[in-house]
Amino acid sequence: MSSSTTGAPNHLGFIHLVPFDRDDPSRGLREGIELFRFAEELGLDSGWVRTRHMQYGLPSPAVYFAALAQETERIGLGSAVIPVGHENPYRLAEDLAVADLLSGGRVLPGLSVHPPGFAEAVNDLVHGEGWRDEDFGYGRIERLRDFLAGAPVREKPEYRGFGGDIDSERVEPHAPGLADRLWYGGGSLKSAAWAGGAGVNWLMSNITSAEDGIEDFWANQVNQIETFRNAEAGAGAGRVSLARVIVPTDGASSAQAAKYRDYAEARTPRTKSVHGRNTIIAPDLLGSTEEIVDFLLSNPAFRASDDYLFELPFEFELEDWKHILHQLATEIGPKLGWSPIAD
Repeated sequence: MSSSTTGAPNHLGFIHLVPFDRDDPSRGLREGIELFRFAEELGLDSGWVRTRHMQYGLPSPAVYFAALAQETERIGLGSAVIPVGHENPYRLAEDLAVADLLSGGRVLPGLSVHPPGFAEAVNDLVHGEGWRDEDFGYGRIERLRDFLAGAPVREKPEYRGFGGDIDSERVEPHAPGLADRLWYGGGSLKSAAWAGGAGVNWLMSNITSAEDGIEDFWANQVNQIETFRNAEAGAGAGRVSLARVIVPTDGASSAQAAKYRDYAEARTPRTKSVHGRNTIIAPDLLGSTEEIVDFLLSNPAFRASDDYLFELPFEFELEDWKHILHQLATEIGPKLGWSPIAD
């Protein structure tokens, strides 16, 4: 079984929204590329992008990965996560495969499924009126995986002497190994059981579900990890990654430290109650390197995970994000027993 029971992560990375200004979106997109280059220079294992639709954040991870593939050489390129309900699995498979081949096999597709979340009139515009009859369950990811794995979609048509003999029976291009690098981003026992049984890696964040009468955030995530492990179909080969907003104050300027404190304090009230039916949110972890390391080494959910991801605050700026990644790679990671990848 792959498990970081000592607290030392096998893999260290970050998650970034790639936010941008409404009137100058290209600047934010370019700054995101600069941040990925910086993270690679630090030796971090991966960088993950969020997916946002009709917000000031990146809506198209596969396109962005193709750009990042030209600007980086080693760092893993993850999505946390692509809501497959917005996607045609066939077209998504094509886009992810192109990005993966351009990157040399570095794409880590993180996925989720859920019904369209907009108002019905908006859903009609976005998805077409037939969305009410669609199945937005786990089967969409299973279809995507089959396409990525090269499963036949049709019989190859007979070549008739014109147009070139270029037809294929499967989705093209084919990216070997990509189908085995899928992650499911979830926060419930049901999803953990499905991901484990389906042989998909398990990705958790700072938002989860209170289940079985338990409202303690970390106890719920430990239950999910155990459920995932118990359901695994791949002899314990699946990985568990845990992401959280972690903001180190060591090395920050006085202005940065004040900004970090104000940010964490403003977000703390939302962690004090259950939202909706059973959604709970973990407090941001703000503190010195020593405080952060002590917390991670003693936290049961982190100790049971293979990989750690630092979620970068949306509202910060490039120099703030660089400061956080520098502390992660040069101070926090090594004290956890992790070593940066050398060029």
